[in-house]
This record gives sequence, structure tokens and C-alpha cells, in this order.
Amino acid sequence: MSQLLSARLWVFLLWGLLTAVSLYIRPLFPIDETRYAAVAWEMWLRNDFLVPYLNGETYSHKPPLLFWLMQLSWWLFGINDWSLRLITPFFSLAILFLSGAVARSLWPDRKRIEALTPVLLLGLLFWMVYSTLTMFDMMLAFFALLGIYSLLKLVDSGLSLKYWTLLGIAIGGGVLSKGPVILLHILPVALLAPWWLKVACFRWKHWYFGLVGAILVGAVIALCWAIPAGIAGGDAYRNAIFLGQTSGRLVESFAHKLPWWWYLEILPLLLLPWLLWKPLWIGLRKLTYQDPGIRFCLAWALPVFIAFSLISGKRIHYLLPLVPAVALILARAVDEITEPERWERAHSVVMAVFGLLGAIFIAVLLLNDTYHWQTELSSISVDWGILLVISALILGVTKAKGAQDSVLYICIASVIALITVCGGFFEIKYERYDTQPAAQEIAELMDENRDIAYFGGKYHGQYQFAGRLKKAITVVPDIDSLYGWAGQHQSGYIIVTYQDEEALSPSLVDHHYPFRGQNIGLLSCRDLLANPRLRAVLTP
Repeated sequence: MSQLLSARLWVFLLWGLLTAVSLYIRPLFPIDETRYAAVAWEMWLRNDFLVPYLNGETYSHKPPLLFWLMQLSWWLFGINDWSLRLITPFFSLAILFLSGAVARSLWPDRKRIEALTPVLLLGLLFWMVYSTLTMFDMMLAFFALLGIYSLLKLVDSGLSLKYWTLLGIAIGGGVLSKGPVILLHILPVALLAPWWLKVACFRWKHWYFGLVGAILVGAVIALCWAIPAGIAGGDAYRNAIFLGQTSGRLVESFAHKLPWWWYLEILPLLLLPWLLWKPLWIGLRKLTYQDPGIRFCLAWALPVFIAFSLISGKRIHYLLPLVPAVALILARAVDEITEPERWERAHSVVMAVFGLLGAIFIAVLLLNDTYHWQTELSSISVDWGILLVISALILGVTKAKGAQDSVLYICIASVIALITVCGGFFEIKYERYDTQPAAQEIAELMDENRDIAYFGGKYHGQYQFAGRLKKAITVVPDIDSLYGWAGQHQSGYIIVTYQDEEALSPSLVDHHYPFRGQNIGLLSCRDLLANPRLRAVLTP
């Protein structure tokens, strides 16, 4: 029990450090985080909690749960950006502890797995990155894991109504998080129960009828929002949320085509740093299909992984709900190593890699002063690299008393490594991802009753929340529309994007800001109309 409490305390402390540093060193990340904050902000302004809006138009791409939670955070703490950025980390923390509960249900006689699983999960660099990004996938991962936990408790409790209800809540919460895709994460493992359970006498009829009932409960929860929202949002919005979240989502997936093996190709990166840890490979070789817990994890992860691989549209964060299953398998493999002497220096290779990463980081910065590779690199402090090297050195020479110590040392080093990389990156790139200066200027112009238009591509609402804008920005799709709009709003301004800072004369652009890989400027309509040569410059 003391080992379990110690693991939980360390998980909480490392999670808190990671979250606090993320809040401190980076702004709301465009395009996704700023867009979702903008949707919640517009719902807040409209006092409309049914229909999401973005820049004055209904937003049907995502269900509303994240937006509701953002508004709840503002109701509790006032309008700010830090409280909404805590939503995903708290879901991540819940998953870390819930994964331990799942491990306890799968292997009740192997207490060490319950303590190892959350630390292994937190130590994955892939998991850490998405634990602090305000997106929908971590919420979906939580409800998927809650559904998985419900299935296990149903077996333990003899199909208790309480856990069927919990499964229905998990499905409903998943639908409100990211749509019916939650069923893809829960149904395969539920339908494959005869394979992973292998119980001769089990009430399978009740199992499948209960599963249908839980799906209906989840559907009722989702429809309690979808039906009134569809009525309030109009025909286009109603069709979008009922069709766009199902068949439309499949069609949209083909917009980002990647080969079927892409997930297999990046899988080694997703398993870092544990991929470099020798005891893990020894333990994996000892696992067998005879273990019901291993069969359960395979039934949970493999069908979904295959389904995502066959769909041409792929995103790395789609795999987040499967990562707890991977962590459980890793923890089970580690638990196979029973010889205490294997753990003393088991983590040293991983620490050497982290130390080398820190040394390379320092060397690049120091050599840049001599060879002048990139001007921006001179702005990064070598303290980030020194922090990683010292941490890796201290943890590397420290002997581990057992598996839990070795896992913990690597997890600590992983957190420090991510902080090092992110700290260095945002030290030179912060202003390119901070939409607040431009947004505040736009807000001041709007306060002067000047109309604002956006030209140069799709507008993702990145200035709405940062500037606390209360009016929509007009989006003009082409150069002819731009000149037409400028002629009708000669006191207005146009947000333009351009690659080269010299493309627009500073005398023409009243305000300009770096934005990601480009620059943005606020161009007055009068200047646009008075300079015909700008037509060629601004044409995308």
C-alpha cells in the first residue's frame, strides 16, 4: 500500500509540475486552442449554451462538452485563459488514476501493476504533450477508459445495474466530447468479451442486452442536448450535428490522406522513452495470451488501431484513447521481472540518452555563437540544457531499489526533457504563437466602430477570445470581394497575411505581427484603395 501511495503522490507532483510549466511558458496555441476558446467565448457572450458559434456562424464540427466546461471555469474564476487550459490536464490526471483502477481489476493479485501503470503512462512523451493541450481527445480518452472500467466492473459485480448505468454515462459523455466515435473505442472490446473472458457459464444474453441498454442511455444523454440544439440552430446546423458527426465525419477523414501503415511507422516515437528501456523488452517476451488481462488489452486496442489504420484520414492524437491500454501492457511486462538486481542500473541507458540530448542542446547553443547558424538560437538560455544534463546525471547514478524506482526516475527525466524542449522553443517562438497583441489592437479598432475584415485564407477565430471581441470579423474569400468590401467600409481595416516582411511597406501596414510561419498586418481600407499595386501583392 505504501508503494501505491508513493506512486500516486509522485504522479500528482509530476503532473502538477508539467501543468504549471505549460501554463507559464506558452500562450493558447493557435489554431486549435484559440478556436475552441473563441467558440466558448461567443457562447458566453450570447448566453447560449445549446448552439456553439464561431465568428457569428454556428459551429457544428464538435459537440459542446468542452465549451460548457470552459464556461463553467469562467463562471467560477472569471474570464481568463488559465482556467480553461486546466480542463485537459485534469482529465489527464483522472485517466492516470483510473488506469490504476483498471490495472487492479485486470490483475488483482499483482499489486505492483496498479502502482506502475500511471507512472508509465505519464512518462510517455506523447502523452505528456497532449496532456496540456486544450483539445477534445483527452476528454474522449477519459470517457473511453471509464467505459472500459465499467465493463470490467460488470464482470466482477455480476452485471450490476450500477455499472451498466456508468457505461451509459461514459458513452453519453464520449458523444458529447467528440461524437459517436466513442462507440468505436468501447464496442469492440465489449463484443469480444467471450474471447478475453473465457468463462464457461456466463449470462451472455444479459451481457449483450445490457450493452444495447447502455448505448441507449448514452444516446438519450446526447440527444438531451442534440434535439433542442438542432431546433434552436436551424436546419443547416441540425443536419450538420446529426449527419456531420457520423457519416460526415467519415467523409471528412479522407481530407488528410495518409497510407495505412502510417500509424505503424510512428509507433516507435509514441513509445518513447520506454522503447529504450531494456527490462521492458525482457518482460514483453515473457507475456502470453493465456493472461486474460493481456487478451483484454489486445481486444481493446487492436481492433481500433486497425480501424484507424484503414481510414485514410489520420491524426496522431486519434490514438490517445488507446494509450492507457499500451501502458497497462507495459506495466504487466515490467511486473514479469522479479529479480531485484535487474533494477539497480536498468534506467541508466535511458538517462544516458537524455543526458546526451541535453549536451547536444548546450553544444548547439554555444557553437551557434561562433558559427551563427540561426540568429534566434542566441536567445535560448543554456540553462535548459544544463537542467536536463544535471537531472539525467543525478538520476542515472542513483541506484533503483526496484521496478517502481526505475520507472519513476525515467518518468522524472521525461518530464524534465519535455520542459527543456518546450522551454527552449517558446523562448524564441512565443510571440509567433501569441495572438493577444494583434487581438487587442483589433479590439481597440472595433471600439472605435471600425469594421474589420480578414483576407488570406480561412479564419479560425484566433483573435476572438484573445481580444475579447464582441463582433464578428468579416471573411473575404478573394481579391475582388476584398476591394468591394473596402470600398463599402473605407474607415475599416483588413487583416492580411504575408510571408515576406518586405512584401508590404511598413508605411502601409499600421500594425504588423509575426504569426506562426508568416506575418499578419492591419491594412486600412483607404490605403488599399489608394495603392493599386497591392492587388498583386495580396493575391493569394
